Amino acid sequence: MIRVAILGFGNIGRAAEEAIIAAPDMELAGIYHHYDSLEDMQADVALVCTPTREVEVFAKRLIEKGICTIDSFDIHTQIYPLRQTLMPLNRANKSVSIISAGWDPGSDSVVRALLLAMAPKGITYTNFGPGRSMGHTVAAKAIDGVKDALSMTIPLGTGVHRRMVYVELEEGVNAKDVEQRLLKDEYFAHDETHMIVVDSVDALNNVAHGVNLVRDGVSGDTHNQRFAFNMTINNPALAGQVMVSCARAAFRLQREERYGAYTMIEIPPIYLLPGDEETNIRSLV
Repeated sequence: MIRVAILGFGNIGRAAEEAIIAAPDMELAGIYHHYDSLEDMQADVALVCTPTREVEVFAKRLIEKGICTIDSFDIHTQIYPLRQTLMPLNRANKSVSIISAGWDPGSDSVVRALLLAMAPKGITYTNFGPGRSMGHTVAAKAIDGVKDALSMTIPLGTGVHRRMVYVELEEGVNAKDVEQRLLKDEYFAHDETHMIVVDSVDALNNVAHGVNLVRDGVSGDTHNQRFAFNMTINNPALAGQVMVSCARAAFRLQREERYGAYTMIEIPPIYLLPGDEETNIRSLV
């Protein structure tokens, strides 16, 4: 049995707990909160279910203990630098990290890689939503003056999105000041963003989300190749499940002494699955 611990117990942490309990080859090694000491953690793999901007500091502490780490880091422009930062630490401590192991980045990244292999020339459009973005919501909540927030992603087509950010403000806070801070944040600076002040975020909250991936491309010299991938999901449930599946892959990579930091496109898909490898090959090919 793979002993899996959870660090951070918000929406994704709770969903990950359910996925661990349902897994036939795993056992829950403990649930840890941000303020808990990690010195006594005894686990093969730790799921770092903290906000993205806290991932690096916690991952480093766990890697130094020789524990494998899985995170759902979701700032796309900073994923490769995080991989390069953790890589030497993983190798020095004989551990494995799988970073950005959610559904996007994560499983959608694998789909994009397959679509690129199927049509090497062309354009891929990733259209998110409409739905609640967990990363953007956490980022909005962290802005000074915000009591609660909900960030909804609205697809406009061809990979362009609008961010609708609903906020409850602390008493006496100037909405314009909050809006300026919001628009400068890395999560919102690159998309059309609208902040709307509401009396109750809880009355609007919904964790539904989805994605529509489309590639228009060329296979060899043949044009007009069009592929689409669609899903409608419970956001934290899928993110937690993907992280748990990646815990299985990290455990195996560590056993094979393939120490380092990986993204999901670098991992053999069969490593994500429970059960005997030969049986899985026979049933899936």
